[in-house]
Amino acid sequence: MLPEGFRPEASLGRTLPVNSLFMTEAISKHPAVERVRAALALHGLSPEITILSDSARSAKEAAAGLGIEVGQVCSSLIFTLGDSTEPLLILTSGRHRVDTDLVARNLGVTHLGRADADIVRTATGFAIGGVSPVAHPAPLRTIIDEALSAYDVVWAAAGHPHAVYPTTFKELLHITGAQPMVVGD
Repeated sequence: MLPEGFRPEASLGRTLPVNSLFMTEAISKHPAVERVRAALALHGLSPEITILSDSARSAKEAAAGLGIEVGQVCSSLIFTLGDSTEPLLILTSGRHRVDTDLVARNLGVTHLGRADADIVRTATGFAIGGVSPVAHPAPLRTIIDEALSAYDVVWAAAGHPHAVYPTTFKELLHITGAQPMVVGD
């Protein structure tokens, strides 16, 4: 059923507004979101996935859309280890940037590189902006920012730039097997 007031001729060549029922349902049933939902269920979790009317591609956007502190946003960032293309997933608080020199020293590598879109999609199965902490094609070496432990609830991407779900530091630690680390200040 199409949303009330939908006029096909008016939408040709344009994207429907995300806050429409049609788009909310489409995002909720997106294969990447379903993959996240299934991965969480394997861990006995069934959080309600929230579809935001505006993008959650950045921590600031997600925090504004949810009405929360930016530090409560768990950003899933992919880096490469040294000069290799080996991916490293860092689950970081939105309240600061990852200090790549600090993390590299703690891991005993020369440096961290920023992964390009192809490496991100290959490693995670998600496009940049919707990378979830779970549901990757294969296990990833993962670091979790200790700053996330300061919050009772944090919000992570659910496979789509408009989809997020509530979780906790402890849950993320458990379901990802992440290594806790200070990753920024």
